[in-house]
Amino acid sequence: MNYNKNAVGRMIPDYVEGFGKLTPFEGVGKYKVDKRKAGAKIRVGNVSDQNKMCDSIEDAIKKSGLKDGMTISFHHHLRNGDYVVNMVVDKIAEMGIKDITLAPSSLSPCHDKLIKHIKSGVITGIQSSGLRGELGEEISKGILNKPAIIRSHGGRARAIEDGELHIDVAFLAAPSCDNMGNMNGSRGKSACGSIGYAIPDAEYADCVVAITDNLVPYPNMPVSISQMYVDYVVEVDEIGDPAGIVSGSIRFNDNPRDLLIAENAVKAILASGYFKEGFSFQTGAAGSTLAVAKLLKEEMIKDGIKGSMALGGITAYMVNLLEEGLVDGIFDTQSFDLDAVRSIRENDRHAEISSSMYANPNNVTPICNNLDFVLLGALEIDKEFNVNVMTKSDGVIYQAVGGHQDTAPGAKMSLILAPLVRSRNPIIMDHVTTVCTPGDAVDVVCTDYGIAVHPNRKDLIEKFENAGIELKTMQELKDIAESLTGVPEEIKFTDDVVAIVEYRDGTIIDVIKKEA
Repeated sequence: MNYNKNAVGRMIPDYVEGFGKLTPFEGVGKYKVDKRKAGAKIRVGNVSDQNKMCDSIEDAIKKSGLKDGMTISFHHHLRNGDYVVNMVVDKIAEMGIKDITLAPSSLSPCHDKLIKHIKSGVITGIQSSGLRGELGEEISKGILNKPAIIRSHGGRARAIEDGELHIDVAFLAAPSCDNMGNMNGSRGKSACGSIGYAIPDAEYADCVVAITDNLVPYPNMPVSISQMYVDYVVEVDEIGDPAGIVSGSIRFNDNPRDLLIAENAVKAILASGYFKEGFSFQTGAAGSTLAVAKLLKEEMIKDGIKGSMALGGITAYMVNLLEEGLVDGIFDTQSFDLDAVRSIRENDRHAEISSSMYANPNNVTPICNNLDFVLLGALEIDKEFNVNVMTKSDGVIYQAVGGHQDTAPGAKMSLILAPLVRSRNPIIMDHVTTVCTPGDAVDVVCTDYGIAVHPNRKDLIEKFENAGIELKTMQELKDIAESLTGVPEEIKFTDDVVAIVEYRDGTIIDVIKKEA
C-alpha cells in the first residue's frame, strides 16, 4: 500500500478497500472543486391518488423500494432520545434486507442496538458525523465490513449535494406532520426544535419517508420540510423522548476549572478587537463554553454592546440573550435544550436553518463564515494546534466532529477551550491521536493554565500583550501538562483502517486505525 503525506503531516493511504481512492487534505481552502450539484430522481405524483399514508413502517419500506445494498439516512435532532433509527433498522432486518449503508447526521449511545445488525450483515457501512458509546467502541475494533466515513456537519451537506453521498431512502423523524408530509420539529409531544440537519436529506434523497407521532390536520404549519419532498407518511406511537435532547455533551456547573478556562477565553475575546457592537458568535454546549456565554452577557450589559447573531446548536443561554434584546437574532441548526425548542416555536427572530446554509463549504456564503468568534472544545491538541474531537488517546471512536472543522476556519477568531489535563491524561501533546480540525484554522487555545495563540496570528498576539494577557507557547503548556501527569505511553496501531475522517471539502485529513 502506498501512502501520501497530507497538509497536516498525516500519512494517508492512496486506496482503502471498501472506500476507494483517497485524496489527501491539501490545506484550508486549497482544494479546488470541479463539480455540479447532484439531485434526487424525479418522482411524478399520481394526480388521481394523493394518499401518502402508510399502514406501518414495513409498508413504507416496501413502497420506498428499499433493496439490498442501498443507503438510508436519518437526522439526529432527538439525540439520545431517538427511537426512529432503531425502529426502522429493526424492521429492515426483520424483512431480510441486507448490505445497507447507514448515513445518519449523527449517532448516540441509544443506537448501540445497531451493533447486532452490523454483526448480522444488515448494516455494512456507516457514514456519520458522530459515533458514540458502545457502537463507537465496536467500530474501533473493526466490526464493519468497510471503514466508517466521518464527516463534519457542513461536510455531510456538501457530500449530499455534490453526489458523493447518495441517499436512496431518508427516514425522517417528524415531531409534527400532516398527511401530505409537511413537517416541523417545533410542535408535538416529541418536539426537538430545529430539524435543519434533515433538510439536505429531504431535498436530495430518492425517496423520503416521514415518521411522526403527531399527525395533524392538513396543512401543518409552520413548514420546515414541505410535502413536495415527501413520498410517504407513517404514524407511530412514539418517535422519541425529547428529554434525550439535553443528554450527552450539554452540561454546566460551577466547576472552578471550567470557570477559569472561561475567564481566560473572555479575556481573549475582550482584547481581540472583535468584541464590539454587532459582533456574532457561536458557543458549544460543554461547561466552559456555556460559562463563556454567561460571562459574555455580563460584559455586554456592562459595555452596552449588543450582538447581531448567535449561531449553531442553541441553548437556553443563547435564548436568554435574544429575549433580553442582547442579540438581534439566532440561526439554529440544532436545538440543544427544551428552552431552545420553545424559543424556535415562539420567536420569529429565532430561525431554523439547514446544515447546508450553516456550513457547506461549497456554498457562496455559509453562515459560519459570518462568525466573529467561535468557542469549541477538544479531546486533544498538539503543538501545531491540530485538534482531535473524535477519538480517545487509544484511538477508540468516542465523540463527533460536528461543526468543529466548519466553524474554526469560518470565524474571525476560533478559540479552543479545554483543560490541560483530563482523566490524568495531558491534552497537549506532540501529535494528536486523530486530526479532525487543522491547526491553521485554530487561533487561540484557552486552558486552565494559560492561553496560547497560533504564531500566524501576530495581530492577536500584539493585542493580547497590549492588554496585559500573559501568553504561553504550546510547548510550555505541554511541559506543564506532563509535569502533572508524566509522559503518556505511546499507543501502537495496526494498519487496519476502521474509519476515514474527511475534511469538510471531501479530502482526507486522517484515518483511524485499529489498536495493536
